[in-house]
Amino acid sequence: MILTGISDEAGDSIETQIAATKALGWQHIEARFLAVDGYEKGSIHEIPEEAFNKAAEILANSNIKVCGIGSTIGNWAHPITDPFEITEAEVTRCIRRMQVLESKIVRIMSYSIIEDDNEQDHEDQHFDERVKRLKSIIERFEDAGITPVHENCMNYGGMSVSHAIKLQNEIPNMKWVFDTGNPVFNADRSKQRPYQRQNAWSFYQALKNHIEHIHIKDGIWDDDKKECNFTMPGEGTGQVKEILSDLIDNQYEGFISIEPHIASVFHEEDNNEGDQEAKDKAQFDTYVQYGERLETIIEAIKS
Repeated sequence: MILTGISDEAGDSIETQIAATKALGWQHIEARFLAVDGYEKGSIHEIPEEAFNKAAEILANSNIKVCGIGSTIGNWAHPITDPFEITEAEVTRCIRRMQVLESKIVRIMSYSIIEDDNEQDHEDQHFDERVKRLKSIIERFEDAGITPVHENCMNYGGMSVSHAIKLQNEIPNMKWVFDTGNPVFNADRSKQRPYQRQNAWSFYQALKNHIEHIHIKDGIWDDDKKECNFTMPGEGTGQVKEILSDLIDNQYEGFISIEPHIASVFHEEDNNEGDQEAKDKAQFDTYVQYGERLETIIEAIKS
């Protein structure tokens, strides 16, 4: 296995992301969002061409490789009712930029969950349309020599194990990126309200034969506050050690990518209060500490 990380969790700038990667002695990043001088932070496949070219040059000069792209394609912010042309344009840009970076793995999702005004799931989740779009997305990436991996996140395929399996049965060739921490805070929407949280080990076992990439996240669900307290790996209920042990026992040779969420939660509002320089340093240090903790866990399992 090869260790890497979703590097925007270390900081916004591409230079900071590279520095954190080198501090860990790693050689790859999983690129998601980044900023370069003169341009706002944005998705690596959506930032202006000039910003992307500058980032690609900085990466090349640093000898840090991009193992994969954490794209926004079909993610929790993209309704299935949006025109498919939006997705098709994102895929086109993503493929072209991944070819420049010689990157071979791209994270995709199956679009946002449809809810009513009372946050109740609609009975009609446009399943057939999701399948149709995913098949097209997967085919286009695979034709370009890129492996698309669906994440068990806040999208249709992450609603429950049964939703994931239903999707997999319709698209047998689909590969997954399994995130150990997502089941900790995602509701099991195959059940009735009040929803229980999902079980990481059960979800992992259900997808095991289709997993091509791993994200490491961990946390503890606070049912009173209805929020997840993110933790260092192995300290939450994401069953990180058990899943890593199983991966090692089965000679998993792919990438293991950290996504701490401790100092930075991508999909939550940023708290702008406090000393920004101190916050940036804490975010960087937490990312490095998280990677070191993961290394310690893996060493202990192997010993």
